[in-house]
Amino acid sequence: MWIFGYGSLIWKVDFPFEEKILGFVKGFDRRFYQYSTDHRGTPENPGRTVTIIPAKEDSRVYGIAYKIRDSDIEDVVSHLDFREKDGYERKSVMFYPISSDQKPFEITIYIANQDNINYAGYADLKDIAKQVVKSVGPSGPNIDYVFNLADAMRTLFPSVKDNHLFELERNVSALLNESSIRKST
Repeated sequence: MWIFGYGSLIWKVDFPFEEKILGFVKGFDRRFYQYSTDHRGTPENPGRTVTIIPAKEDSRVYGIAYKIRDSDIEDVVSHLDFREKDGYERKSVMFYPISSDQKPFEITIYIANQDNINYAGYADLKDIAKQVVKSVGPSGPNIDYVFNLADAMRTLFPSVKDNHLFELERNVSALLNESSIRKST
């Protein structure tokens, strides 16, 4: 079994795996369209985390494929089903390794269903940034999620331009800088 990490699983893997491969899935875009009421926010002040949404056939979402040992599959799936309980569901898609000597293969991903109670959907990135800056949950500040994902994407996939992610990061940084300037005056 292979699991695709495209959000926090890119920088924070919390399950055992035996191999990881960089690559992408096609036909999706990564978006901060899922409320987080149990990790990066609270029910009263939800944060925002990523999901992937259907997009043009040539769209790509880059991330990491993790190979799970047969003996760990049941525990890992149980762990991820619980972790992603607030609206994500498992699906199988094709994964395309960036290494040309590896063939595409089927992989399991967790995608937020648009009918779930925590599906936030589209909002202007400036509004999402305001929500991110003020949200903190049991897994920490929502800003850490945005900055860690952006840093990991730049490190692992330096030639990939994830406009949605990087524009949100710029908006969050601008709000933090503005807040810092106001506090110092």
